Amino acid sequence: MTMGAPDTAEKTRQEKRRALFVKNLDHPEAPYRWGAAEALGRMEDAGAVDALIPLLRDPDWRVRMKAVWALGRIGDAKAAPYIHRLARDESEAVRDMAKEAMQELLKRRFREHSKDHG
Repeated sequence: MTMGAPDTAEKTRQEKRRALFVKNLDHPEAPYRWGAAEALGRMEDAGAVDALIPLLRDPDWRVRMKAVWALGRIGDAKAAPYIHRLARDESEAVRDMAKEAMQELLKRRFREHSKDHG
């Protein structure tokens, strides 16, 4: 076994998990969708941003809340306009999470700006 083999095997496992989570974002049952959104957020998977954005319009408030949480955790600024719209969501929990996600995006933006100009 080569020194790089465990890294390659782990990367393959991660990719399989990621693919399953992305697939579950379209699952007909809400718990699968919100669970997948949470998992992708915990992985901080920047490649999942485009797949998560449509969940911000999900009929289930729990799915919207987990999706906005995940996007805030991932921190990709391109999600900001979509997250901002949820500040007027019908669910108070979603509105609160959208505010937290926007704060996280702003903190990350500030840190990146400080690195670039510091």
